[in-house]
Amino acid sequence: MLITDIRVRHLFSSQDTSHLRAFVSVTFDNMLAVHDIRVIEKGDKMFVSMPSAPDRSGKHRDIVHPINSTMREQIETAIIARYKEAVAEAEAEAESVPAEA
Repeated sequence: MLITDIRVRHLFSSQDTSHLRAFVSVTFDNMLAVHDIRVIEKGDKMFVSMPSAPDRSGKHRDIVHPINSTMREQIETAIIARYKEAVAEAEAEAESVPAEA
């Protein structure tokens, strides 16, 4: 299964006290989209958290997740790379906007 698209839906500031850095959507084989994947940063480590929902007891469980570590690594590597690109694009865009007096 190939990742055919990764869209960063919302970026959060690294100045924010939360560890959440972005929400992304990933498309596989141009046929299946998974939304609300979270990019999390704790300390100097970044990782991906799959979409989840509370069960009847209130515990959150993943709605979708990779079955093996190879697929998880492939997804995580691609998402974090795309996240870093989006951050660089946002910073470049912010620099190109003239400061208001």
